[in-house]
Amino acid sequence: MEAKMSASSSRRYAVVSGANRGIGHEICRQLANEGVVVVATARDEKRGMEAVEKLKQSFDEHLIVFHQLDVADGLSISSLVDFVTTKFGKLDILVNNAGVHGLIIEGDGLILNEMIEAESSRIISANEQELETELKSDGALIETYELVEQCININYSGTKRMVEAFLPLLQLSHSPRIVNVSSTLGNLKLLSNEMARKVLSNGESLTEEKVDEVVNEFLKDYKEGPMIAQAKGWPRYASAYKVSKAAVNAYTRILAQKYPNFRINCVCPGYVKTDMTLNVGQLTPEEGAENIVKLALLPDDGPSGLFFCKKNVMAF
Repeated sequence: MEAKMSASSSRRYAVVSGANRGIGHEICRQLANEGVVVVATARDEKRGMEAVEKLKQSFDEHLIVFHQLDVADGLSISSLVDFVTTKFGKLDILVNNAGVHGLIIEGDGLILNEMIEAESSRIISANEQELETELKSDGALIETYELVEQCININYSGTKRMVEAFLPLLQLSHSPRIVNVSSTLGNLKLLSNEMARKVLSNGESLTEEKVDEVVNEFLKDYKEGPMIAQAKGWPRYASAYKVSKAAVNAYTRILAQKYPNFRINCVCPGYVKTDMTLNVGQLTPEEGAENIVKLALLPDDGPSGLFFCKKNVMAF
């Protein structure tokens, strides 16, 4: 009896959002492979259940369970929290992977390649302010205010909702871990808006309220029109995605300071071939998930409050 209780208390439980395909699906597989019991979630119940059934073919059935989740819906999150509370009584690992790019991509996806390569050049440039980005592809990246608002709501606000809802269960864990899936496109070098860069770059004075102010200012400016937003220093391409990921990175730093006994990090998995990238990425989902899983399984003396790109720590 004591051995059974000990085994139960040492079992780790994880929730992974956006788990029905791509990186999220692979995160679940790799966590289960480490003996973690995983709640794989997806907005579309049918697709999510189909994905979990595929995973169950490789593992004991108890290692993978499905629950519907829409991170934009507070009631959906509450339902998931109730499920985890009843079934497991605690949570050890929260991986916030669900996200959208906030764009309509016209063409074969090569324009996405071009934008990422151009923005990567800006990040490593010593004088990024002088480097203009002008895409030459025949494709197009189309942003509307509705898509911008949705992107912020899912990528940033959805991450916050998940963390806030699961904090009580995470605090019951002996080794709580939060991994927020981010992107190098959230690098502050890609934000020319003076207020945003000043607020988000100051780790010591960061607060959730200040990050919210930046996000709300962006939404207000974009609602006036994309040209006005660009004139105020907001990104020209994939603006909502970049702002949302910069906000997620800042939020991660705040959480790590607030909960020093947790290991909380954000990570860019790299440019991965998924439906989201129209399968023009450079890495496989397996490769993209690998470092996310490593952060989810960090030892108690592991790093916290950092931004990783694959295996490397990078500046915010």
